[in-house]
Amino acid sequence: MIWFLLRRVGAAVVVLLALSAIVYALFYLTPGDPSVLACGRGCNAERLAQTQQKLGLDDPIYVQYWHFLEGLVAGRDYSAGPDVDHCAAPCLGYSFQTDRPVTAMLMERLPVSASLAFGAEAMALLLGVSAGLLSALRRGRPAERILTGVTLLGYSTPVFLIGLVLLLVFCAYLQWLPFPAYVPLTQNPGEWARNLVLPWLALALIQAAVYARITRAGALETLVEDHIRTFRAYGLRERQVIGRHALRGALAPLVTLTAVEVAQVMTAAVLTETMFGLPGVGKLTVESVNSVDLPVVVGVTVLAGTVVVLANTVADLLHAAADPRARPA
Repeated sequence: MIWFLLRRVGAAVVVLLALSAIVYALFYLTPGDPSVLACGRGCNAERLAQTQQKLGLDDPIYVQYWHFLEGLVAGRDYSAGPDVDHCAAPCLGYSFQTDRPVTAMLMERLPVSASLAFGAEAMALLLGVSAGLLSALRRGRPAERILTGVTLLGYSTPVFLIGLVLLLVFCAYLQWLPFPAYVPLTQNPGEWARNLVLPWLALALIQAAVYARITRAGALETLVEDHIRTFRAYGLRERQVIGRHALRGALAPLVTLTAVEVAQVMTAAVLTETMFGLPGVGKLTVESVNSVDLPVVVGVTVLAGTVVVLANTVADLLHAAADPRARPA
């Protein structure tokens, strides 16, 4: 298991290096002067020269990429004349438009995106597993058909439509909830959850549909196995048979899927955060693209790719820990 862990971590490092190289080349080798893009709108000759010097854009591309990797490990200094700005590791670049390190900008927005992703994932697991298990236990009955229809509807409905309906119903019409405005968890946990419940629900309904389908299939397969019949023949209560044995087997495929889905929720939060006005990484991405803040776009892309790679690595490790047959010889 230790050798498998080392191999997977090593593979993740290689993938992250390749990802960073591709992203860096994609943005800095495209047609056009990257210093002009980094300088932003209203750029003049003096400001352009400062941008080239401060970001090191007058160096060869391989030297720039090496400084980028060096900043990730040890930090980096950005100088413009007598002024020197230090970007602590892991340094993802420097935004000349805001005159701030990209890492600091991301760290300010990351708690919002993390709150949205993990809260939505927890809600999706609760709704999806409950619906999938109930659908399996009511197989062939009207309840199963209703749950299957709701699952398909949730899976096929885009998140922006779900979010719009939730805002209109609960905020505008019923006025049960305020229009979302992020409140830090440490400041007021109750208001934190109250303002995020609609964004959570908008993302969770789509993920819950996936979990419901997988849970239903796993439960149906487990309920017909021989050991389940044996437990029932010994007189165990149906609740114990389902809760201790059938559900445990049905949830096994969700262990690895959940790690991957958390990363997908975080990367899919761009539209959700923009729609609900949440100041997260997704909204920062939209703002940076609109203002052509190239270092921030590169930093966000590398961060999103890192989250996906790490989530897949964790999923592989969890799968190998749960099923030794998945470990390579």
